[in-house]
Amino acid sequence: MTDRPVPAAGTRSLVRVLRAALAAPSPPSRADLATAVGTTRATASRLADELVAAGLLDETTPTSRGRGRPGTPLLPGAGVAALGLQVDVDRLVALVVDLRGAVRAQEVLEADLRGSRPRPTLLRLSRLATRALRQAPGVRVVGAGLALPGIVGADGVLLRSPNLGWTDLPVRDLVAPLTGPLAPVPGNEADLAAATLSSLAPGRPGRHRDLVYLSGSTGIGGSVVLDGRPVRGRHGWAGEVGHVTVDPSGPDCPCGSTGCLEQYAGARALARAAGLDEHAGTAVVAARARAGDPEADAAVERAAHGLGVALAAVVNLLDVPVVVLGGHLRELGELLRPTLEATLARRVLSAAWSPPLVEVAPDTPHPAALGAAYGVLDRLVADPLGAALPGR
Repeated sequence: MTDRPVPAAGTRSLVRVLRAALAAPSPPSRADLATAVGTTRATASRLADELVAAGLLDETTPTSRGRGRPGTPLLPGAGVAALGLQVDVDRLVALVVDLRGAVRAQEVLEADLRGSRPRPTLLRLSRLATRALRQAPGVRVVGAGLALPGIVGADGVLLRSPNLGWTDLPVRDLVAPLTGPLAPVPGNEADLAAATLSSLAPGRPGRHRDLVYLSGSTGIGGSVVLDGRPVRGRHGWAGEVGHVTVDPSGPDCPCGSTGCLEQYAGARALARAAGLDEHAGTAVVAARARAGDPEADAAVERAAHGLGVALAAVVNLLDVPVVVLGGHLRELGELLRPTLEATLARRVLSAAWSPPLVEVAPDTPHPAALGAAYGVLDRLVADPLGAALPGR
């Protein structure tokens, strides 16, 4: 994702009012917004009127709170949306998501994309996006985001995706001719999925603002979130927890290193260690482990220990208080937790005073595509009357 734009001085008050409206636990009135941003009711009312006129806020039925004129609650604009796209090793996804965080349209294509050719794959994605957009007539789509399973540079180039087999790919340049004015902003799938954990909807903070998130379907992606924003690093390469070394003498990894976490807790590695075909799926491993199968139980134990070793390094370096297991790891959450928590307790220096909290991600469909749409809408919130509001 690109950095959020810095609004001109004349629009900063507008941004403050919009952020206050989106973050409010219940629909605020104009008077509520005046209190929240510390301005006069007249100023808050004028700014809210501008946001309503732009479609960024919607008025609902006025409510009476006692004496005086009834207040008009304001909701995020349901007529403004973004397109969230995703390429993964086993599917293509296109979502239309409005400013309230509601999915207005969805198209999913299951496919084996390992070693696929980029151009035909992205063409299939653009067709999927077109079908999704047709399902949301009357909604103003202001931009698109694209989630990719790999290292995405700050310039939007997919530097490497070992599981797709794509390298040094200028994804945005390839997709732009296919999507026209909605040329998507590429980002790492784990970073984008993590945005749906630190935010309940665009502009609405979630329960945890600092966390490390693990995702994946074949390998393992990761993202560190601080103060609600993924840590991308100078070049956009941060968060590759799946390639933290668990054992230098461990098995070879497609990334070129050895003993990476992915080779212990990736979906294929788990299945192989459980004595199954590598494409059997994590649900099968989990079912066998629950049934007492010794190979499956050993595979889960091995994965939990590897996760503990890798995540302890992350927690010790960054003092992140929460670990969230997403993707295929959420299917194993309760099986992984005992050994994972024990390993973290032994290896995290601050665990005696503040042990890391281990949680399983909610069962949100296609969180990376959803997060890609959130990213577009977050940039809109940062510049609400800028160039981010073209017609579809």
